[in-house]
Amino acid sequence: MKAIIIEDEKPAARRLHRLLDDLEMPVATMLHSVKESVEYLLNNEHPDLIFLDIQLSDGLSFEIFDQVAVSSAIIFTTAYDEYALQAFKLNSIDYLLKPIDEDELKVAVEKFQLRFRESETTTTKIDFNDIAKMLQNPVDQNYKKRYTAKVGEHIKLFQTDEIQLFYSENKGAYINLENGRNYLIDGKLESLIDELDPQQFYRISRQAIVNVNAIDDMVSYTNSRLKVKINSFKEFDLIVSRERVKDFKKWLEQ
Repeated sequence: MKAIIIEDEKPAARRLHRLLDDLEMPVATMLHSVKESVEYLLNNEHPDLIFLDIQLSDGLSFEIFDQVAVSSAIIFTTAYDEYALQAFKLNSIDYLLKPIDEDELKVAVEKFQLRFRESETTTTKIDFNDIAKMLQNPVDQNYKKRYTAKVGEHIKLFQTDEIQLFYSENKGAYINLENGRNYLIDGKLESLIDELDPQQFYRISRQAIVNVNAIDDMVSYTNSRLKVKINSFKEFDLIVSRERVKDFKKWLEQ
């Protein structure tokens, strides 16, 4: 019985490997892209179990199954919330929402081992095309509803609706709340925009993503730009870059 990990975030892959070692689940290899995974599966015996992230560095992991007939069982490891996952939860061994909880991982592995020992089918018959379409279709997308931030020894939970804006500073990503407080969160601004409802949030510049419900005022600014005012935010001026102004105005009217 062996497994492989397909995960483009190498620190996350290494952590998962360590957790599986603790559970005495041998890992044959760790793969980080669609291309690398296809090459491995075409040239090696397929594992009994694949820990599969959805978004890899060079595309959705479902593209792997367009090129290789995979007979392995699947445990999803993903940042997608439980609503997007319900469409295929019944067809896979399990899913694990990042950051992976050790107890949930243990339960998922035991579930797989039980099926394996009882000689039930280890082939997970998943319609990857349908799942990929669901995740790529913005109408069906379930956007992120909560974010966490570490404050001292505590973890604080924030609803996305209460966040006035996301911004980057000193290579970190922050949220700003109506009370004026700012908190450092995991991730980068580039990845956050894909998690947010585009009807509610807009990236006005490389440095800021604003919540339409938080905008208090807008004024013309130099070089055909716009200045957005959010009363809770005082860190720097929120400027809509010139190339985004036309699209920003359309977004405001939708």
